[in-house]
Amino acid sequence: MKLDLLLAVAVGFGVSLADGGQAESLKPGGGEVRLLIREDDMGSFHAANLACIDCYTNGIARSVELMVNGPWFPEAAKLLRENPGLDVGVHLVLTSEWENFKWAPKAWVPSLVDSNGFFFPMVWRNNLLPLHSSIQESNWRIADVEKELRAQIEIALRHVPRVTHLSCHMGFEGLEPRIRDLVRKLERDYHLQPETARASLKYFPGWGSERNADGRVRAFIANLEKLTPGTYLFVEHPARGTPELETVGHKGYETVATDREAVRRVYTSPEVNEAISRLKVKLISYANLR
Repeated sequence: MKLDLLLAVAVGFGVSLADGGQAESLKPGGGEVRLLIREDDMGSFHAANLACIDCYTNGIARSVELMVNGPWFPEAAKLLRENPGLDVGVHLVLTSEWENFKWAPKAWVPSLVDSNGFFFPMVWRNNLLPLHSSIQESNWRIADVEKELRAQIEIALRHVPRVTHLSCHMGFEGLEPRIRDLVRKLERDYHLQPETARASLKYFPGWGSERNADGRVRAFIANLEKLTPGTYLFVEHPARGTPELETVGHKGYETVATDREAVRRVYTSPEVNEAISRLKVKLISYANLR
């Protein structure tokens, strides 16, 4: 994106490109349309790391979820230190879903791993995979879950101290109330944003079922034009569609490279940026939800 368009968009939002819009918290009331664009899985791949920074510096993303267990975490942490305005959450991980690419725990948690020491691929039973391929089908222990999640949070805070919040990869906190309660406890213990700060967020449909990048851009803009005042959340996984990502997938999701490249193209689209500026949509981050 050209610099003059970036500056125009920034002025339209009342947002500084340098600080990612984190300078002040939201005030109640008013007729603003506010949109929190979140990018997930930074640290999983080099292609994801590059795209997440691109979508922040040249696009509409203002919050990113960092995976400590991902093999590209060191690079991700370095890039985040170089981009201090990008809001960061710890994307807590208990699964390793890709068939040709695996990651493991940061603590000794034998009830959470398979016979090779990797996390199970799925949270819930998946009929496309063999039996015992999920946490749900294992004899997991809540003590192991807490031990592993604390290890991830503490590593993240050591490398990126400005972490503001937690999120759960593949929604694992929904597996059982004990896990959900544990995540809430960890938010309190580490003085991170509580779930209540996010309770009023509304769902933004993004591009719906559109598959190709151009169709997603058009659908995204059409849905922006339908927004009424309020605070909305949209979550996706940008990455560059490089040969690295072409090796990645699992049953039911074999188009990772093309799909995540299309996400990157929407998040950095000049047309999307122009529409957000024209419609006076305010881009925000989790840091604004204090």
